[in-house]
Amino acid sequence: MEGEATPAKKAARKVTKRAAKPAGTPADKPAEPPAEKPAAKKAAPAAKKSPPGKKAAPSKAAATKSTPAGKTTRAGKAAPAKKAAPAKKAAPAKKAAPAKKAAPAKKTTSAGKTTPAGKAAVAKKVKPADVVLPAEAAVEKAAPVKKIAVRPPGGESPTALVRRARRINRELAEVYPYAHPELDFENPFQLLVATVLSAQTTDLRVNQTTPALFARYPTPEDLAAADPEEVEQILRPCGFFRAKTRSVIGLSKSLVENFGGEVPGRLEDLVTLPGVGRKTAFVVLGNAYGRPGITVDTHFQRLVRRWKWTDETDPGKIEAAVGALFPKSEWTDLSHHVIWHGRRICHARKPACGACPIAPLCPAYGEGETDPEKAKKLLKYEKGGFPGQRLNPPQAYLDAGGKPAPPLGAA
Repeated sequence: MEGEATPAKKAARKVTKRAAKPAGTPADKPAEPPAEKPAAKKAAPAAKKSPPGKKAAPSKAAATKSTPAGKTTRAGKAAPAKKAAPAKKAAPAKKAAPAKKAAPAKKTTSAGKTTPAGKAAVAKKVKPADVVLPAEAAVEKAAPVKKIAVRPPGGESPTALVRRARRINRELAEVYPYAHPELDFENPFQLLVATVLSAQTTDLRVNQTTPALFARYPTPEDLAAADPEEVEQILRPCGFFRAKTRSVIGLSKSLVENFGGEVPGRLEDLVTLPGVGRKTAFVVLGNAYGRPGITVDTHFQRLVRRWKWTDETDPGKIEAAVGALFPKSEWTDLSHHVIWHGRRICHARKPACGACPIAPLCPAYGEGETDPEKAKKLLKYEKGGFPGQRLNPPQAYLDAGGKPAPPLGAA
């Protein structure tokens, strides 16, 4: 019929409509996606037509295309690796994340209990009182003087002990203003040798022996090359003459080989010499070089314990304890005052307590003779009207009424 449009006419109308539209309109957009869909549809029937015993190889388009979550196509079965991706297994790590939020919880809970994180934080900040860190232990070992100084014997406070000790030293300085080393010497080498020889004998005996020794061997080089038998004969009056001969010859050789024949002025060097300890070194340093030191001999040890300055018995600890009570500048004179008082008044067996100028300050008053008249008979050297220990004493000693000692062999 004429009114009905034939299929050919319908197709012609469609062509004319498309030609009438302007270029670049949305209707003319490239139809690439629709072209891909038929390709996918064609791939699916191909898989259906494959025999049941063989699996069809997935196409490239199907391999790159990801399926929705929870659904898999037949083409997606060929890529099981995507299901086991580590991104999905990382979910448990997110569950452990709340532990980070609990770390700042250092405050205690309402019940008064501390969370585990809070306990760790407290343990880092608070140290138990009875635990000593290595650094603190090293500091305590390095400063034994403080332990000795703050623990005075007899229940006396540290301040009272310091005041009493210094007052005793002032009183002794008035009694012995001429106190000096009681060994004859003209140079550091002679003082060093004389001090070594004074062990286990009196200064008087040493002063009577050294003039012949120094006349024969005046320098370290001479004594280092000496015949030991000849030296022994000279030193025989001092006692222990063989051992003392080895010491004086050995220290002379050491002075020549290590110090150019000169007596060193340092404690560290002096104690390396044969027969020289801290006591001998401090005698040389204090009286030959003017460097302060405490000489802890038998008299010094006896008196500081009687006065309750310390209850230590080791010379090194005594030196540390007494040194903490006085300024360093007073150490050398303090040693002279204490030693002189021990030789003249405060004897080991019968102290002359009744003639002691510091009796009111002495905790041991009464151990010796308290009667003044009887005590005066116990005084020695110039205090008792007798000669001193030096053959050639300083002029100040002579001016104070002291008498020089007689030479060896004198009646």
